[in-house]
Amino acid sequence: MTARGRLPTMSSNRKGDRRERELVNALDEAGFAVMRAPASGSATTRELPDVLAGNGEVFYAIEAKSSSGRPIYLSGEEVEALVYFSRNFGAKARIAVRFDREDWYFFHPGDLYVTDGGNYRVKKETALAEGEDFESFTGGPTQTKLGGD
Repeated sequence: MTARGRLPTMSSNRKGDRRERELVNALDEAGFAVMRAPASGSATTRELPDVLAGNGEVFYAIEAKSSSGRPIYLSGEEVEALVYFSRNFGAKARIAVRFDREDWYFFHPGDLYVTDGGNYRVKKETALAEGEDFESFTGGPTQTKLGGD
């Protein structure tokens, strides 16, 4: 408790770091070689994806975002940097989202809703209805998806 009698809240950076580590561990358990980018961009002037993962057949550059339930927003620049890096690296760009008390869901950047301001948004309802679930993403029982790569 703080001096004012309130419970301390977890900073969004710490929570995001914890969620990224959770994703890395889950991908590792699913048989992927996986790593988190160092400080996901703050350790370098280049924009790097949060996670790189591959299993010898498929390689992903992943931007990971989490939320308690509010919509998740990504800037247009963030998504453009992910797509640029992915193309140059030879990986598939994916946005991984996780809402509290839900699993990870994955999206191709082109499948995300684009706001009038050029940013990208994922609502919890959209993730649950349209996102690729973890098992399908990692090669478990497949879901039929249209489009994408």
